[in-house]
Amino acid sequence: MSISTSVLTQLMQVLPNWRPQMFFKTSLVALSHAMEDQVLAHSDAPLIIATFQQERFYRQEAHRYQRLGQQSDQVYVLAAPETDFRNHSGVYESVAFDSSDALAQEWHLVVIGDRYANCLICRERPAPPMSGEFESDSNRRFEGIWTFDRHTSSQAAYILLDRIAAYRPELATKINEAKHRYLDNVCNLDALDSPQLSLVNYPDPFVNRLVSYLQVGQYKLLKAYRAIASQEQKERLIHLMTTAIRRSLDPEEILQVAVEQLGHGLEACRCIIYCCRASDAQATISHEFLNTDIGSLLGQTWPLTDNELFQTVATRLESLFIRSVSTDPDCGESIKAIAHQYSIGSWLLVPVFYQSRFLGMVELHQCRPDHLPWTEEQISLVEAIANQVGVALIQAEAYANLEDLNEQLAALDRTRSNLVAITGHELRTPLSTIQVCLESLATEPDMSPELRQVMLNTALADAERMRKLIQDFLILSQLESGRVDWNPEPLALGECIELSISNVRSRYHGSRIPKITAKLSPRLPLVQADGEWLVEVLAKLLDNACKFTPPSGKIMIRATAASEQQVQMTIADNGRGIEPNRLETVFDRFYQEEGALQRTTGGTGLGLAICRQIIDRWHGQIWAESLGKDQGSEFHFTIPVASASATKAEENRPKGRSRPKA
Repeated sequence: MSISTSVLTQLMQVLPNWRPQMFFKTSLVALSHAMEDQVLAHSDAPLIIATFQQERFYRQEAHRYQRLGQQSDQVYVLAAPETDFRNHSGVYESVAFDSSDALAQEWHLVVIGDRYANCLICRERPAPPMSGEFESDSNRRFEGIWTFDRHTSSQAAYILLDRIAAYRPELATKINEAKHRYLDNVCNLDALDSPQLSLVNYPDPFVNRLVSYLQVGQYKLLKAYRAIASQEQKERLIHLMTTAIRRSLDPEEILQVAVEQLGHGLEACRCIIYCCRASDAQATISHEFLNTDIGSLLGQTWPLTDNELFQTVATRLESLFIRSVSTDPDCGESIKAIAHQYSIGSWLLVPVFYQSRFLGMVELHQCRPDHLPWTEEQISLVEAIANQVGVALIQAEAYANLEDLNEQLAALDRTRSNLVAITGHELRTPLSTIQVCLESLATEPDMSPELRQVMLNTALADAERMRKLIQDFLILSQLESGRVDWNPEPLALGECIELSISNVRSRYHGSRIPKITAKLSPRLPLVQADGEWLVEVLAKLLDNACKFTPPSGKIMIRATAASEQQVQMTIADNGRGIEPNRLETVFDRFYQEEGALQRTTGGTGLGLAICRQIIDRWHGQIWAESLGKDQGSEFHFTIPVASASATKAEENRPKGRSRPKA
């Protein structure tokens, strides 16, 4: 059988003038023992009714009730069974009630004798949320009544005896006897005024002082526990942040850990962290914790320029706590509009900075009307976490910069290695040939004129090869250092293409090369570029295509208007092709697909790097396309279109003047 009505509730209905008090469990234990000791100190046989919430609590006091049962035949013990507790008549009456019964949340002890009456009727209150691991059993709280008033004690006894009769109907006769013997005469209020009873109807002053001492001591202990718990929570959160920093230098992971731990630890409705500068107009919320069903800000744009609170915190680098946005005089209409839109009632802003450098913001929002304001200790905790976040962001930034520097150093090291290998190969080979030819000419006076001419031509060709190598080094150095004087002017692409083709054919000295054809779109506009450097780009791309295309192959030059502002040039061949994963790498300095010393074609690997440097100076783009090995390749780049006024001036130019130099 289970009864859902509380005994305390029934008693307060009978005695509406009483006001419950709050007791800690330690105080109730002391009071219960004092009431039981009072019975053991006298020789009478009082009515005793004790309610234990669970059988395990009863087992701690079972030996005392064995002694009480031997002194009186009207002892009733109630408890929710867990193992062997049951309805039983022995030294005292044991009454088992269901664990879902209201008595499972209550603590009762009623003692009524001939010369005294005590009553302790309490109901357990759920403890407020408390962080940390110091919430002990002794801190459990109860609300109820403790009195020596006989009338109140008798009313409580009536309620409890009726409960016992409902649980154990077979005890009806014994219960009626108890009512007649201990309770019926209480209705005679004149008996309560007798001098003999007036001495014991009210608590002894010493007992009152003892209970007050216990209550105050428990309050102090609870306050100390809370201080320890707060410190433990602070250290735990800082430890989590330190662990996250040590485990990963990824700022996204660190910010997510911080926002989740702060949201949980401070029981905020919403916690957000965002990185920004003090001068930014807005920020994107990428890290958020939600504790209720309020709207999410994740991925949304958070206003900063019109946010007076943000500007104040970012300028002063000090935390700002708004207890109530709707009533705070420092909150203007723009702040109230933001708060209304996102249901913010209480607002805490803590800056994330490092050595006066502002990095971002931590914001905590309370959206419930019954929220408790954050304490100074909690705000201090958020500031400590914000400091850790600032350190983490700086470390992550330094690590990212270090990675970039390491990559640059690795690239420089590769460049140095390639430079040594390529220049060693490209310089040593022609030098060796020149040396052999000159030695032959010097030591063989009887050499035939035909062979002498062959030797001279070979030495001259290799000398030209060395000159071009050194020239490419100088050109790239000038481009990278910005020491090039650019002379952009309106140009007709047809002239530049013809000059670049002539340039390439002259390099090969009549050797067989692939067929080169040009296809230009009709009414192609003039381009704005430096003619000499444009011819250089076209010549190097054509030279690159000739190297990797067999003489029987074809090379096509195309020019089309990509947009109103740009013309796109394409040099396509059906030669060796490029692997898709190397389409970006081919523009690196000293890049050689076959390796520096195992190549079937000559060159320094600087031609495409020079082309990219030139195109970048025009704010154009250059890229390569290929389906793979032996599938041919296409190199594209864009050139800006000349303005209308420049085009008109070009049309009026005298026809005899020369344009780009080869």
